[in-house]
Amino acid sequence: MAQIVKSTKACTVNPLKMSQPIGGALAFMGMRGAMPLLHGSQGCTSFGLVLFVRHFREAIPLQTTAMSEVATVLGGFENVEQAVLNIVKKTGPELIGICSTGVTEIKGDDLAGFVTQIRDRHPELADLALVQVGTPDFTGAFQDGWAKAVKALVEGLVEPPPADAKRDVRQVNVLPGCHLTPGDIDELRDIIEAFGLEPTFLPDISGSLDGHIPDDFTPTTLGGTGREEAAAMGLAGWTIAIGEQMRPAAEALEKKAGVPFRLFDRLTGLAPCDELICFLSEISGRPVPRKYRRQRGQLVDAMLDGHFSIGGTRVAIGAEPDLLHALSHFLHEMGAQIRTAVTTTQSPVLSELPCETVLIGDLEDLEEGAGDADLLVTHSHGRQAAERLHIPHFKVGIPMFDTLGAAHLVTIGYRGTRDLIFTLGNMLMEHHHEPQPEDWRDAWLQLTTAPLTEEEPVP
Repeated sequence: MAQIVKSTKACTVNPLKMSQPIGGALAFMGMRGAMPLLHGSQGCTSFGLVLFVRHFREAIPLQTTAMSEVATVLGGFENVEQAVLNIVKKTGPELIGICSTGVTEIKGDDLAGFVTQIRDRHPELADLALVQVGTPDFTGAFQDGWAKAVKALVEGLVEPPPADAKRDVRQVNVLPGCHLTPGDIDELRDIIEAFGLEPTFLPDISGSLDGHIPDDFTPTTLGGTGREEAAAMGLAGWTIAIGEQMRPAAEALEKKAGVPFRLFDRLTGLAPCDELICFLSEISGRPVPRKYRRQRGQLVDAMLDGHFSIGGTRVAIGAEPDLLHALSHFLHEMGAQIRTAVTTTQSPVLSELPCETVLIGDLEDLEEGAGDADLLVTHSHGRQAAERLHIPHFKVGIPMFDTLGAAHLVTIGYRGTRDLIFTLGNMLMEHHHEPQPEDWRDAWLQLTTAPLTEEEPVP
């Protein structure tokens, strides 16, 4: 078991983590016709907006209650109320997801009470979904904010089925973790549908942040899961949760609607993919499609080919807990050594990582621990460290602002794992120095022309 160590530095240098409100806002962006609203200062929202725009390279719907110093001291109800009314008037959303920030959490604003008051004062908003979640940015990290927002969506939108209702055994709920890209969600949807099942993702950023161009401009999210789809999740036969971060949301759905769940802590690697495929075959009553039997064979062959390049490689990884868990176990299974593992927040999966210690720290800690590493794995903010260490940098997670197609990166399933092996293997082979003919000639000349000392016998 890995030992979890928390950094005791006086300050953070080159942060690895992002805040809870940003994670919560991204979860709300996976809903159709949604407008995330950060209850805090304008600066909090501006930084998050820039981060998402640079990563997804798309127009991002994100609003703020624009709290000033005076409003913060006196209380933010009026700001929240006015922001909600303005958003409804100008954009006509189906859902407004409100995330608190550090300044309003310290003040002690009661968001749940604010939403109740707004409902009472404005009955014309009866058809509008208002979901609020407490996401203070002085604690936790991006993954925590996402997990809290998804749980709030489950509690606020899913309707308990009537006592005499019959469950649809072909309907499957899917709760994806924040480490899954839109490309990952599309891949997972294809796998589930191949077994004749009908998945409903909550949230579904593949429908809203996959880079498609709409016919008409909309100020809210372009796609995602609709309110009526979320409400019907209580009639599903099963819930599939991806990542330990989704356990609270899956438990809330089971408690509210009685839908059993199966949690997969990762879907990268041969064994986790086998577990998912077998589970889908079991609940659908269908044999595994030939397509995935072939993809499994391709993955096994890729593992054989790739272990010559990846095996024995020393890797330094910095990522959110569930992403760190998936990548470190996959690399360990390929024969790599996890020399340094740095993450952002606490999680039960950290103690299971295949390394001696896991540090909750920043990118400076990652760089210091990667002195003898052959490969650096983290998001784009690790690029300076990779340059100083003169090692290849595999970019993964959020943000990836200096890479095209970040939203379409696929690292799950047989095909995603296969392509990940090829990408990492090619990166390591390209960086590996092969001796050239001139190198051998120079070494031979240096050896034969070097002066002899008295201690060296004449050959």
